[in-house]
Amino acid sequence: MSSLKKFLRNGMAICFFIVFGYSGMVNAQSVKHQAVKYQNLLALIDAFYVDTVNVEKLTEDAIVKVLAELDPHSIYISKDEIKEMNEPLQGSFSGIGVQFNILRDTLMVVATIPGGPSEKVGVRAGDRIIKIDNENVASIGMKNTDVHKRLRGEKGSIVSIEVKRKNEPELIEFIITRDKIPIHSLDAAYMLNKDVGYIKLNRFALTTADEFLKALLKLKADKMKDLVLDLRGNGGGFMTAAIEIVDQFMEADKLIVYTKGLTTPRRENISTEKGNFKEGDIVVLLDEGSASASEIVSGAVQDWDRGVIIGRRTFGKGLVQRQFPLSDGSMIRLTTAHYYTPTGRCIQKPYENGLEDYHLDIIKRYQSGEMISADSIQFADSLKYNTLMNKRVVYGGGGIMPDIFIPIDTTANYKYFNLLNRKNVIYPYVINYMDKNLDDLKKEYPEFEDFEKNFEVSDKMMSEIVALGEKEGIEKTEEEYNAVVDDIKLHVKALLARDLWDSSEYYKIVNKENDFMKKAIEVLKNKKLYNQELLAE
Repeated sequence: MSSLKKFLRNGMAICFFIVFGYSGMVNAQSVKHQAVKYQNLLALIDAFYVDTVNVEKLTEDAIVKVLAELDPHSIYISKDEIKEMNEPLQGSFSGIGVQFNILRDTLMVVATIPGGPSEKVGVRAGDRIIKIDNENVASIGMKNTDVHKRLRGEKGSIVSIEVKRKNEPELIEFIITRDKIPIHSLDAAYMLNKDVGYIKLNRFALTTADEFLKALLKLKADKMKDLVLDLRGNGGGFMTAAIEIVDQFMEADKLIVYTKGLTTPRRENISTEKGNFKEGDIVVLLDEGSASASEIVSGAVQDWDRGVIIGRRTFGKGLVQRQFPLSDGSMIRLTTAHYYTPTGRCIQKPYENGLEDYHLDIIKRYQSGEMISADSIQFADSLKYNTLMNKRVVYGGGGIMPDIFIPIDTTANYKYFNLLNRKNVIYPYVINYMDKNLDDLKKEYPEFEDFEKNFEVSDKMMSEIVALGEKEGIEKTEEEYNAVVDDIKLHVKALLARDLWDSSEYYKIVNKENDFMKKAIEVLKNKKLYNQELLAE
């Protein structure tokens, strides 16, 4: 009983009073009263309940339930989850610096991180990792999480791996010193044509603003006049990264975003003099997977009539979370404010009907026809706002509505292509093809431009993919196959390009046939059309 009392005293009391100290949303006596009430409940359960119970689990379950009742984005994070959740936003982790895949129950190196620990000691793409620290890891049913646990670790720590290399009779041992490995938030940056640059961001992390600026300056050095910023599928991250990116586009003293809550005073974020791209035209690409920080960027660009937004309505997350540590090393991520675009729009979609209804919103968009036609979207007059320069009508209350709508590509969602991806047929095939043909590919296509122009995914390759699909129970029908065969070939070629060079080369291939990109280039080429989109009707 003494351990329970100690837990209650040092755990629950601290938990409740940390929340109380920061929130100020309820009367102090009420908080104390409810804390004591819950304390009494746990004490009674411990003293009189018929079976043994896990008090810590009861407490965690209660916290999770309470936060779920508040809004969809206030959450509890256990101490074991914190490090894993923070890594993508912090922009790095400590490890050996390899990209890997588990192919036929064998851990295969797909690529080494340039300048990373594995590259420095001579690990190569195609190596099969058989042992880690003298422990066999081949054919034992390892998962990605198992690999992470073994290969990641503290910076400066040592790990030993033994690999099987093609044409080498014996296993080769490498002693690797773990080091910081960057997690890049910038997928691609290149020139679409002689005037238009392209940048693709996958998240907003601590390193994103620096990555973006570096790419922006390089594209400007390549004579970029206009920019396509691709935020499709970007679920957000740090607000500060979004603000710094918008700052690159704006003249000084422009409101970028402001936050406000019941007990959180209005805080404004204003552009500075340091912008490096204040003159060129901008197109921002969005879809239903673009959220949070992506909506801050696109909202500011739209509200100031700074660029044209192309795509589909964004997710609709306009809540600001703050992390509060708890006594046992866990934490809660608590919504403390709404954020508002410069016109005063809160783009947070409704969540009054509960979590399930909230998370079904995207499915409802499919069912309503919104993904096919912009005319299916209805906004109340109360959600109308006017942009700050040209007084165009824009809408709040549920994501950023684009200026130019792009319907979802139904061809890419045909059942056959979906099943090949879902059953993980295509990428393992690409890895296996690379493994067998890497030397020949590098010899025949020393430069990406040669590969882009001359390499074709052959009918033989497609037959092999179809056969692998059949082994996974995916039946081919001529109608479904013919509808997506060109998409599959493009996807395979892009994956090969990524593994031979980098992710920019992947996007150089897939973007050529992409409806978003075609429209973006059309709008930027036709200045009359670009300007028309920014004028009030």
